[in-house]
Parts: sequence; structure tokens; C-alpha cells
Amino acid sequence: MASLLLIPLDDTVVFPTMDVTLPIDVGTDDQVVLVPRHDGEYASVGTIVNVTDRVRLPGGGRGASLEGVARAVIGAAQSDLTGQLRVEVEPHPDTTPVDGRTRELEREYRAVVEELLELRGDDGRVAAFLRSVTEPGALADTSGYAPDLTFEHKVELLELLDVTDRLERALELQRERLAELQIRRKIRDDVASGTNKQQRDYLLRKQMESIRKELGEDDGSFVDEYRTKIEEAGMPEAVREQAERELARLERAEGGGGNQEGQMVRTYLDWIVSVPWSETSEDKLDPVATREVLDADHAGLEDVKDRIVEYVAVKKLRQERGMVADGKSGAILTLIGPPGTGKTSIGESIARAMGREFVRISLGGVRDEAEIRGHRRTYIGALPGRLVRALRDAGTMNPVILLDEVDKVGADWRGDPSAALLEVLDPAQNSTFRDHYLDVEMDLSQVVFIATANQADTIPGPLLDRMEVIRFDGYTTAEKTAIARDYLWPRQRERNGLREDEVLVGDDVLETIVAEYTREAGVRNLERELGTLLRKTATRMASGKAEAPVTVDLELVREALGRQKVWQEAAARTAVPGVATGLAVTGAGGDVLFVEANAMPGTSGGLTLTGQLGDVMKESARIALTYVRAHADELGIPQSAFEDREFHVHVPAGAIPKDGPSAGVTMITALASLLTGRPVRHTVGMTGEVTLQGRVLPIGGLKQKVLAAHAAGLTDVVLPERNRGDLDDVPDDVRAVMSFHPAMTIGEVLEVALEPAPVAV
Repeated sequence: MASLLLIPLDDTVVFPTMDVTLPIDVGTDDQVVLVPRHDGEYASVGTIVNVTDRVRLPGGGRGASLEGVARAVIGAAQSDLTGQLRVEVEPHPDTTPVDGRTRELEREYRAVVEELLELRGDDGRVAAFLRSVTEPGALADTSGYAPDLTFEHKVELLELLDVTDRLERALELQRERLAELQIRRKIRDDVASGTNKQQRDYLLRKQMESIRKELGEDDGSFVDEYRTKIEEAGMPEAVREQAERELARLERAEGGGGNQEGQMVRTYLDWIVSVPWSETSEDKLDPVATREVLDADHAGLEDVKDRIVEYVAVKKLRQERGMVADGKSGAILTLIGPPGTGKTSIGESIARAMGREFVRISLGGVRDEAEIRGHRRTYIGALPGRLVRALRDAGTMNPVILLDEVDKVGADWRGDPSAALLEVLDPAQNSTFRDHYLDVEMDLSQVVFIATANQADTIPGPLLDRMEVIRFDGYTTAEKTAIARDYLWPRQRERNGLREDEVLVGDDVLETIVAEYTREAGVRNLERELGTLLRKTATRMASGKAEAPVTVDLELVREALGRQKVWQEAAARTAVPGVATGLAVTGAGGDVLFVEANAMPGTSGGLTLTGQLGDVMKESARIALTYVRAHADELGIPQSAFEDREFHVHVPAGAIPKDGPSAGVTMITALASLLTGRPVRHTVGMTGEVTLQGRVLPIGGLKQKVLAAHAAGLTDVVLPERNRGDLDDVPDDVRAVMSFHPAMTIGEVLEVALEPAPVAV
């Protein structure tokens, strides 16, 4: 053991066979030990070197010329009197092995390095130096001169004390370098033949081709892979022939897929094999079980549930009796109604009840026909339409596909998507649907299409004719209370981390929340209010301010939800003459509108209309004024009431556009109330279109209007006589507490709507 001055070398390795000059200060010592260091960690083996000369480097720094002597195993370290670090070292000179394996490794090493030098273009000097090295240990140490060996590899070689092991490891590293150089040379040679005529993108493409070939991923393997996928896809014969023609194009294409044409063909094949041509879900054809699933997920919606049960029952009978499907029995159900009534979520329940996959396609705001039918393949970036993508995502050819918000499809210069839906939603045609991108016939007759919309007015007539319409007219207060108790409350309770026995609520409290905090056809806002109430309850319990079980009462509701948000204001609004309560249907369901009329000095017979009224509603207002003037004597209005006066009709909530003919009777009632001084009964709501002769014509959406009147606290509804039959759709509990007054003429309307005239004394 000897004690030598330790000189750390950062990211540098000096081998015993090297003579080097380094920018280090060796003091007065004639022999030191050089130890590699990386990230503060020293190697376990260093190199003992003799100091042959001390030099001054350019710039004034000190350096030393060093001659390698031998490897040394590093021992204990300590500082000397000058503060320099000295270590105990055990010299480990190489011993020459005499076995045949070492000699064989030596010969192989020389051959590999000479081939490396040839690839690098050595001028012969390095090869001559290599031949001058006779000892196997020194031969392995020549790897320390290799510029492409990493620092870690050089330290590894330095720490290998056994000559045979060191030579074997050096040979492995040099073989890796040789393989890298050979691949680079091969790629360069492959590319060189075409570089004179091609641009940069071609050069990169050829390099990719060469790399694929080296990895065994040549174009032949792609073709074979596609051929296998086509065979396993179970395609119809015509589709299979089309796929095989495209596969032949791929084989003929220059570069087999590396060029633009080949890439387009490969993308097409990827799509056509992704369609589940032969995959179908096994239907659960049990009408009773289907009804149980639908009832468990949704309250009400009897028409929808009955139609799905009928579909399952018919399909079961046809299957049991061996009747061949005619391809025209696909159900195209369209659920039309206000938001929050369960139209979208019913699609998932239908799929679960039938044992089918479920896919939702949102059509709101879609304006490009290609979104439905796909793009022609000649366009850059062409893709199939949403129906093909829906089948791919479902993985079967008979999923339940929900076409959400079909009434909000638009049209522009790119085409009309609703026109493209005509074929899709026609059971007599959709068995031969053809996507523009795939350009093959697809059978959509097994798909159950469920479309949803808020209103039917914006759906084109030909498209609506292909649909089996089921209307959602909203829920009564009792139905909302039951839905809140059985569905919304348990769901929100679980979402907010509460157990069933920790928070209790009664039907009376739920009914109060329905009546005083929401006014909607559906239950979406109701669920939000319940979520707010339960979040605040969970916060109080987590903060230790309340202990389970918590019983929700009116005081807690007011504290959590704030003051009452909805009022029954008909009595206050109609207390003065000139205000009538009308019933309307909007995209959000039924609603109550207060029509206000007033008069002021001005041009005789002038009429001002405000409140964001549409053209049809403006015409109704003009008809109303004309009728009142023409029948002034019958109504007990003096002609002087119209002289030098102009009239103003206003429908509040002006930020919301309003249109439609059903406000005609309301406007006549408001003007008649104003001019006769007889207020409108605060319990009466009315709807109906009116003619110049005063006849009341039928309207639509009666059930939604009646439900809105009931929610607003009205007890009497004036409606057209020809809508009397529509009262059968109104829930029994609502009909039991309301009175209905069918009318043929405006005189019958005014008799019910206006307060009696004061009796002259």
C-alpha cells in the first residue's frame, strides 16, 4: 500500500497506457493517482501516473505531463498538513493471461476496430498504433481513445481488473459502435441514389423507409397485415371486393405507403376495417325486464317506455316465429320537449334495457353535410361521417344511436345536414346507406335511432315525416316532487358524500323547493338546487356544526338556498285594467306571459308594440286593436275612447324573443280590459288564435301551457273549443284542481276573463 496525492478528474478517464498533459496542479509530488469523478462520486479504481514534467499552460495556468503506470484500487483517504487529500492505493498491474480465449478475443477486437477505422476513413496511423500494442490488457485500454464511448463506459473499463473480462467488454462496446456506423452507412447509401432529384421531404421519407426495412417493418408486412384484417373483418362481399381493390393499389403504389397516394390508401383501409361489419350485440328480448329497467331509471315518460317495450315485443315474436326481417322495421323515435325532461338520458336506459351499445351524436350547431355523409376521398384530410365513426366506437352494427339536438342543425354553403339525415332516418332506405368517404353500402336498419329536440318547428317537414314523434310536455309539481324524492335526492346525496341515514327530507319540503325555487318544465334546475342544499349540509357536518341525522326543514332550505326565487304574481299584475295573462310555449316549455296595454294622447289609432315581438305576434296585436274598434259598441266602449289616442301593447321580458299566433285572444282581452275599465280575473290564463271576425282558432302545445298555468297558481284556463280533446293529455291531478273554458268566439273569452262591469246605482 502506498499513500499518493489524489487528483480528481471530472468527466475524464486516463488509462495506464496513456501519456497525457492535463491542466492540474500536482505540487511537488513525482507520482500521483488520477481518479475519475462524476456528479461528486469517485470511481473505485484510479490510475497511478508519474509526473514527467510541469508546464505552464497558455493563459497562465499550471499543468503537468503525466505517464500512466498502473491501475490502483482506491483505499482510505485523509488530508495532509497542507490540506491536500491523500489516499491509500494498492497498485494492480496487468498480468498477461495464457489461455486461448484471451488470444481469440484479442484477434476479434483487432478485426472489429480495424473495420471501424475503415468506415471512418483512417489514414493508417491509428491502425499502425494498434498493431504496435502487444499486451491484451493494453489493447483493451486503447478503447479509452474512442471518441464515441461514453464516460460511464470508460470508467467501467477502468474498473475491470481482470484482463480477459476487460477485453471482452471492450469488444462488446466496439461491436455496438460498428453496428451503428454500418446502419448509418447503409441509410446514407440508400438515400444517396435519389438525392439529386428529390427535395428535403423525399430525403426524410427514404430514410424512414430504410429504417423500417432494418426493423423488419417493410411495406410487405403492412400489406400482409391489411390482408389479414380484411379476412377477419367479416365484410359483405361487395365491401370485401372494394377493400381488396384498394389493397392492390397499395401494393402498386410507389414506396408502398411512404408516398402520398400510399398513405391515403392506408388511411382508407384503416377506416374500412375498423367498421364492425359482422359484429352485433345479442338483444335482450324480454318486454317485462325492459320495462323494469326503464322504470328504474326514469319516472313518467310512459309513451316512450311503451314504444320501446312494443319494439322489443314485436322483435321477440318475429324471432321466435322465424319471420325474416324486411329491413324496414328500425325504430326512429324522436323525443320532443323542453330541456331537463330526460330526453337524452333515456337513450342510455333504452340501450341498457335492450342489451345494446350506446353512442351519442351531438348535432347542435352542425352545418356541414359532410359531418353526416363524410367527405369525398379527393379532399385533403377527408374523413368518414359521424355515423361511421359512431359504429366504430360502438363496435357493433346494431347500437342505440342518440341524435341529440336534431332541431338545432343549421345549413350554409357547405350543405344542409338535415337533408343528409333524410336517408339515415328512413327505415325504407337506411339499409343501403352510403358514406361518401367509404363509398360502400352500409346497413343501418338494425340501428335503433333516438332523436331529441326541444321543438318541432325548426325541424324540416320531410325529415319530421320520417320520425315517430313522442312529445315530452314537462312535469307537474307532484311528478317533480316524486322525481326529486326517488331519483334526484338519492343521486345528489351520494355525489356529496352523504349516507341515507345522515340527511332526511320530507315531501312537503321538496314540494316547497319545487314551487318556490324553480319554474321549469323539466327538473334540471331542481337538481341543482338540491345539490346546493346537500353541499351546504355536508359542509356543516364536516365542519362539526351539525350532527347526523340532519332533518331538512324550511329554515334550513332558506339558509342554504336564500330567499324565495319564484312567485305567483298573477293577482298583483292583473289588479289594474289593461293586463291579461296569456299562455305560451317556448323552447324551454310552457310559460306565462303578461300582456300589458295602455293608452295615451296622440295620433288617432296609433299602435306601438314592444317586447321583442315577432312578425306573427305583431299581426295579432293589430288584429286585436282592429277587432276592439270594430266591436266597440258590443263591448260597451264609446267611440270617443279611440279619438286622439294611441295605444301601446307591451309583453315584458323584452330580452326574450316571442312569436306565434296564440296570443291573439290575450291581446284583445288586454285592450278590452283597458278600454272598459274591467280588470282581468287574476285566476284566468288564456290561449288561442283569433280572426278579424272574432273567431277563436286552435293552437298547439296545450298540455305544456296548462302545466305552466298550474305552476303559476292559475285555476281557470280559456282555450279554443277545437282544443277540447287535447285536455285528455293533461294529468288527472291537474285537471282536478283547474277549470277549463272552451270558447268559439272572443265574446265567450271576455265573458270568462273580465271582471263584471260595475252596476250603475
